[in-house]
Amino acid sequence: MTSRRTFIKQSGIATAGLLVSPSTFFTVNIGRKPKVIIIGAGFSGLAAAYKLKQKGIEFTILESQHRIGGRVFSHRMTDNLTVELGGEWVGKSHTRIQELCSEFNLKLLNNQMDTHLIYKGKYFTKDKWNFSDEWIQKFKSLKEGFKDFSQADKELLDKYDWWHYLVNNGCEGRDLEIKELLDSTDFGESIRHVSAFSALAEYAESSEKNEMDKKIIGGNGMLATRLSEAIGKENILLDHKVDKIVQENDKVKIYCQNGKFFEADKIICSLPTFAIKKIHWQPALPDEKVLALNELQYARINKHAMLFSKRFWKDESFDLITDQLPHYFYHATKGQPSAKGVLISYSIGDKADVVANQSNMWNAAEIGRTLKPHFGDIRPLIENQANFNWSNNDYTKGAYALYKPGQWFRVMPILKETFIHTHFAGEHLADWQGFMEGAINTGEDAAEKIF
Repeated sequence: MTSRRTFIKQSGIATAGLLVSPSTFFTVNIGRKPKVIIIGAGFSGLAAAYKLKQKGIEFTILESQHRIGGRVFSHRMTDNLTVELGGEWVGKSHTRIQELCSEFNLKLLNNQMDTHLIYKGKYFTKDKWNFSDEWIQKFKSLKEGFKDFSQADKELLDKYDWWHYLVNNGCEGRDLEIKELLDSTDFGESIRHVSAFSALAEYAESSEKNEMDKKIIGGNGMLATRLSEAIGKENILLDHKVDKIVQENDKVKIYCQNGKFFEADKIICSLPTFAIKKIHWQPALPDEKVLALNELQYARINKHAMLFSKRFWKDESFDLITDQLPHYFYHATKGQPSAKGVLISYSIGDKADVVANQSNMWNAAEIGRTLKPHFGDIRPLIENQANFNWSNNDYTKGAYALYKPGQWFRVMPILKETFIHTHFAGEHLADWQGFMEGAINTGEDAAEKIF
């Protein structure tokens, strides 16, 4: 079976240089390695830098924010309790991030959850609900059948949405409603907006827990710290927002808003699409790339973390999907010793927009209303709250990329195309969106193109 990662790597090779006119090719002086500017100090940019460091290639990272890590955002709720307001899970199949954790002596803990359900006012514990036997068998056969899909089959599947695919294959009623709740949590938007190919490929190729398997002890941001130490913190310049990029002859010139100027041979741009569009490119980006940047949407996700004086949910592996506004809860401090604990309320799509615009008091009341019939009044147990809405982030305008129907095989290759001396990286170019593994993979892939 050709995996999505295989497709992405092949499409990257096939399209490399398509946006480069013959006059823009150049050869680096024999005996001299190129100098590289990496834009962005998220996991993609850091991984690219680490690969270049190992190859002995000179580089500088320009980061617009005052911190590294990008959309990995570890947040301390207390001195000994850390939660993730950004990238959360390390999957069993995420081999590269696990290798890096082993290399930097970072330990991973089991972060799998046992899902409870609130549906139509009733509460079901982890072992008391499931899909119908008919749909369980049907979905299993659909996933198994995916391995025999031809390229034409996959491209046809990409033309319509995941909701229609499910309905067309007999998912209906309660099965469909619960499937919508669960799958929209994965993609960050209604499954009516998700490419059927993108969804089926992910579920057919992922682990049993859909890659929600592990987390780094001490916070996922620990890996960003270790990478920065390995590549040299002096090579990372914070508060350097790129304003203009000029690519001419055999050089690139990078101008920052703070007045700093840099010159190099190559660029690795690891920014999300919204930030790429904010840069003034000379020459201008090709029309088809601009259109692709404008087409790709990012998921709306809001994380509302609540510190409780005790873990009233009792089950360390507790998570809870609901058909109410808070949408999804999970125990964010699993495996962290303390009587206290943090639940994160995770809202997506339109729900995220509503939640993000409210006060902590309002959110506490809404969460309390959802949980009270099943856990009693939990609001007196709240000690602290933290909210982060990725749609309001000035650099991303969303949490992670969402490929809509008709975009995977058309938009993805264009976004990957090298532009003159600039290679692109980032989770939006990965085999699955929203994972740290994908960001790392694309950063390393971009670094491999530097000679």
